[in-house]
Amino acid sequence: MFKEAYEYILDNARSSLNTIDLQNVREAVNMIKSAKQIFVYGSGRSGLVGKFFAMRLVQLGLVAYFIGETITPVVNSEDLVILISNTGRTKSTVLVESIAKRIGAKIIAITSSRDTPLAKHANLVFTIKPKNGRVELAPLGTLFEISAVIFLDALIAELMKELNQTEEDMRRRHAIWV
Repeated sequence: MFKEAYEYILDNARSSLNTIDLQNVREAVNMIKSAKQIFVYGSGRSGLVGKFFAMRLVQLGLVAYFIGETITPVVNSEDLVILISNTGRTKSTVLVESIAKRIGAKIIAITSSRDTPLAKHANLVFTIKPKNGRVELAPLGTLFEISAVIFLDALIAELMKELNQTEEDMRRRHAIWV
């Protein structure tokens, strides 16, 4: 079961990420580079995915926060908010989006469907829609979450190139190396 599960998860992540529009990736990179601050949010396991990404943004030398932490400042109109939700209907995530929209911040949504409140109000939407027919191998939102981690780490690689950052540059900003 173990080998079958990881092969199923990896195959599904690959097929769902192969549908990502590379022009949208370019737009996301430009939005990230031009933002004064970057805020990331998701609830539950999507929140853990968001924390992975926010940490890497900081290691790239960008100003990034995870919404909900006690030291997170206020979002402003010059900022970018990146929201992660499998369903696109998670109440806390949709609420964060409505506040960010009211303030005038730019919004990137990462979700499994364009037909959701989250996708409808975002400036840029990435749809990651794995085909989950084998819930005994990948229960609940596993395929979305794993695919989102891979997508965001690939986006970090693109940002590294664009910002002319090396792993050594990032290592110097890594908390364990301080």
